[in-house]
Amino acid sequence: MPLGPWRKKKSTKHEHLVENEEVSAGGGAGSPGKAAVNGAGLPPPPANLRPKLVFHTQLAHGSPTGRIEGFTNVKELYGKIAEAFNISPPEIMFCTLNTHKIDMDKLLGGQIGLEDFIFAHIRGIKKELEVHKTEDALGLTITDNGAGYAFIKRIKEGSVADGVKVICIGDQIECINGKNIVGTRHYEVARMLKELPKNKTFTLKLVEPMKAFEMLEPRSKGATKPSDDKVGTGRSTLRLRSKGPATVEDEPSEFEEKAVKKVDDLLESYMGIRDTELAATMVEVGRDKINPDEFAMALDETLGDFAFPDEFVFDVWGAIGDAKMGRF
Repeated sequence: MPLGPWRKKKSTKHEHLVENEEVSAGGGAGSPGKAAVNGAGLPPPPANLRPKLVFHTQLAHGSPTGRIEGFTNVKELYGKIAEAFNISPPEIMFCTLNTHKIDMDKLLGGQIGLEDFIFAHIRGIKKELEVHKTEDALGLTITDNGAGYAFIKRIKEGSVADGVKVICIGDQIECINGKNIVGTRHYEVARMLKELPKNKTFTLKLVEPMKAFEMLEPRSKGATKPSDDKVGTGRSTLRLRSKGPATVEDEPSEFEEKAVKKVDDLLESYMGIRDTELAATMVEVGRDKINPDEFAMALDETLGDFAFPDEFVFDVWGAIGDAKMGRF
């Protein structure tokens, strides 16, 4: 639909300790082939003939190394990690790549490098606190783990939240004023926090990630700028999608990296969230569209549940165009 008022659409076995390997039997996560045909113009091989992708994982607070394979989305990934360590999948809050630290620059989003090491952060101490909202905004940036948990990705310096030292990066938001929000998307949680009345006190129930002894240190306010380091050393990544199968893709191009970063910044500015998977999907949707109306209709079809405001859609369209032209 053209730009205008946006509508909402209807809405068993333990793994073994292993060395890095890639095996060739059976189907598995991210089997290569993101198109209907391969380079020779032939259909891709059957799933059971494609190579499995094997990833290695640890619990971030400390554990042996496990091997996981055969997942196609984040929920399945958490299930595989839980199986490897004999824990329940809901215990997993989020994952980081190539570091056991709570580093939001290394947060697992929609892509995993084929040589990345996955660290799973599990639920630790619960905290309940009262916060007096003295400003319109609390200064929190919210993201989610793709499996029902919203958590804090950034804390703005000098903000209301910054003054409450018990609130930390990586904390899962479990309840707001007694209302359980598990299963609520990050943009809805951000809206709920924004709509809390000013000059009133509200309650939060938080869960912090379990920490190893060496990780107990003064809290960070989150990433102040994205890391320039590439995650992983391979040239290919496993792209996890909320809808559809995982695919093995080339490492993002310079255009894709810049566009995704800018769109993610716009998500934080307009909606109080950061979500690289969502940003990457929007860039993918908009890269071949010729005008804002066409882009708006494509967004409505792909991400209609978000009901993005028109001004945001225009800015995203402009950011994608600027990235194509190399303007930033």
